[in-house]
Amino acid sequence: MIDRLETMLNKYNELTEKLTSMEVLNDYNLLKDISKEKSDLEETVTIYKEYKNILKSIQETKIMLEDPELKDIANEEIISLEEQEKELKNKLEFLLIPKDENDGKDVIMEIRGAAGGDEANIFAGDLFRMYSYYAEKNHWKIEIIHSVEGTSGGFAQIEYIVKGKDVYSKLKYESGSHRVQRVPETENQGRVHTSTATVLVMPKYDNVSININENDLKIDVYHSSGAGGQSVNTSNSAVRITHLPTGVVVTCQDERSQLKNKEKALELLKIKINSALEEEKNNKEQSERKSKIGSGDRSEKIRTYNYPQNRVTDHRINFTIMELDRVMNGYLDPIIEALINEDMRLKLEGLK
Repeated sequence: MIDRLETMLNKYNELTEKLTSMEVLNDYNLLKDISKEKSDLEETVTIYKEYKNILKSIQETKIMLEDPELKDIANEEIISLEEQEKELKNKLEFLLIPKDENDGKDVIMEIRGAAGGDEANIFAGDLFRMYSYYAEKNHWKIEIIHSVEGTSGGFAQIEYIVKGKDVYSKLKYESGSHRVQRVPETENQGRVHTSTATVLVMPKYDNVSININENDLKIDVYHSSGAGGQSVNTSNSAVRITHLPTGVVVTCQDERSQLKNKEKALELLKIKINSALEEEKNNKEQSERKSKIGSGDRSEKIRTYNYPQNRVTDHRINFTIMELDRVMNGYLDPIIEALINEDMRLKLEGLK
């Protein structure tokens, strides 16, 4: 660990020196790249310097043990310093865990009503609102790509992009089957029903270099639809593209131009195919590791929202919070922080 930290410290000092050179100061792109590289190292280097100072203080204080008059004071000081050393070492171990290269990316999210008919679609709409509130709290922006409204409310399907800082790092754990237990508005006898909606979260890759053969595409155009199924315009501007070899389907209707919708749909198609390839690769790499929370598979039941008991339970980490009402209003931080902490713990175990 110390060898890695020393390498990072030397690199940080080298970058700091480069930032004072005229060559870098006169090149905006180079200045930006070096500043970012330095910023990425900053937290780890700062804590490592503090850690080194603590180690030095421990050694200096141990010398005082030889003086009978200072021995008791020195012992107390050493106990305090060693506690600080342990705390800083733990922080450094976490910081050295390999970061997910996708954590800083925007995401594409897809929510579908699953088992439960109309109630499942209504719940899919509730989940979309929950994530929308959470995005608002994090100052993220949401851009809806395509949606199919449920006949009794909510969505049979909604697909959208979430843009902002470190979006994927917080939403990547949301893929899977979400289960709701509550009395539907249409239930006359007050019975609790169980319904499900599925969530899929994919990192939004920029400039995906995947070659797609036009002959492998099935392209359909139709009227864009708004709320209640009303036609947004009279032209066939909405575009649905099916990639025949993989079965991946994308639909885009948020632009008024068919050409723009086709361009965006092709971009999303590449991203989806790339995400599928990346997921397959990661699953192979992680098949023998413990350091992963859930499979990320849409069919995996990850969370239950129990309305009668105001309870939300994440089954992957056995985490329960008795504040469902707040969670549905975007109070997701306690759940996501618990998932992040468990993920870090598993990764740390995998490194040892």
